[in-house]
Amino acid sequence: MAKKDWTRRDFIKTAAGGALTAGLSGPLILPSRAHGAAAKKSLKILQWVHFVPAFDKWFNETYVKQWGEKNNTEVTVDNIGLAGLSARAAAEVSAQKGHDLFLFEWPPPFYEEQVVDMKDVYAECEKKYGKPIDLAIKSTYNPKTKKYFGFSPAFTPDPINYRKDLWDDVGVVPDSWEKILDGGRKIKQKHNIPVGLGLAQELDTSMALRTIMYSHGASEQDANGNLAINSKNTVEAVKYMKALFQETMTPEVFTWDASSNNRAMLAGTISLALNAISITRTGEKDNPALTEKIHLAKAAAGPVRRIGVEHVMGVYVIWKFAENIAGAKKFLVDYIGNFRQAFTNSEFYDFPTFQRTVPDLKQLLSKDAKAQPADKYAVLGDVLSWATNIGYPGYANAAIDEIYQKWIIPVMFAKAAQGVLSPEDAVKEAEAECKRIWDKWRERKLI
Repeated sequence: MAKKDWTRRDFIKTAAGGALTAGLSGPLILPSRAHGAAAKKSLKILQWVHFVPAFDKWFNETYVKQWGEKNNTEVTVDNIGLAGLSARAAAEVSAQKGHDLFLFEWPPPFYEEQVVDMKDVYAECEKKYGKPIDLAIKSTYNPKTKKYFGFSPAFTPDPINYRKDLWDDVGVVPDSWEKILDGGRKIKQKHNIPVGLGLAQELDTSMALRTIMYSHGASEQDANGNLAINSKNTVEAVKYMKALFQETMTPEVFTWDASSNNRAMLAGTISLALNAISITRTGEKDNPALTEKIHLAKAAAGPVRRIGVEHVMGVYVIWKFAENIAGAKKFLVDYIGNFRQAFTNSEFYDFPTFQRTVPDLKQLLSKDAKAQPADKYAVLGDVLSWATNIGYPGYANAAIDEIYQKWIIPVMFAKAAQGVLSPEDAVKEAEAECKRIWDKWRERKLI
């Protein structure tokens, strides 16, 4: 952690050079210590209730207190449930008052006009810790406006969680979507245990269905940010999901929340889910005997590619109306410098966006004291070869964010799976919704 106090004026000054990916300007200039005793500052942070409780204990009770003491700052952290983040953000923007740092668990370009540019934070972190991963830039940068609307310290992989005993019993390895359909069908017929992919309006469903789309060569947009959802590949992805539901699943998935697949897997009532390692970490504590049977696999191969959307993408924003913008920026730079602690205290849930900050990541993953077997998490060592962002193959933008917030992708898949619409008509309906959103944000010149 840096030991010097920074003033707001000094912190936001930038120097030329040191360009970052996508045209980032130079690094922040570190100020000298102000003369005299300064009044104690305050920094208010809002973030979710972490799926790994040990992380909140470390972050709230140890890290922020140490940082606050070193920076003459009273830091307060408010934690709320994942489902409440959108409403809380909207309320703070409406009131033009709230927290200095606000952590989303997905890219929030919807709020680009309400937040400060984070390019100086990225520049300072690159200077200190090396380049960030492309996934972070694709999730926080708008190539249209040249603005970094957020800053990502971490992302969470979304591997396959599966009951190895059940899949071994039917002789299928769930490493492709074709095999997941085949093996899932056999397990349901033999053991009456379904596959557990959501078809509801919640985060896990949104990520899993985009993973199926992207692996089938479909996407909401192309690499240049043009609407591209109505394609043969999207129809094929929807047809696949309809078959997977009808042959391997049960109707409960239409009403799931973001924790339903966790609970179902640990209750032994599903054979496979796409989820972060919150399933196995919870199971190691609450149901170790069953959790030994739950294994992890990288994203499944589709007809076009092997790819998976990150499970959550941590993105901090600083509101333009924040009271301590300089302190918030400094906190982020210092936090990245201590990110190995975040990685270990999150029990490998939060992966670094600046890789040099956890140089022994693969070694840590390869041998874990709680895992059975000890190398269970080693499969995540090459996550950057298959993980991607919401909005692939382009950037996360305001239109993509609104599509996410309005659950257009889950509704599209659900209507086809339920037989309410044909796959072709479900895709056409989704396209019409997306076009209205696209037109709105193009008019505002944000895409």
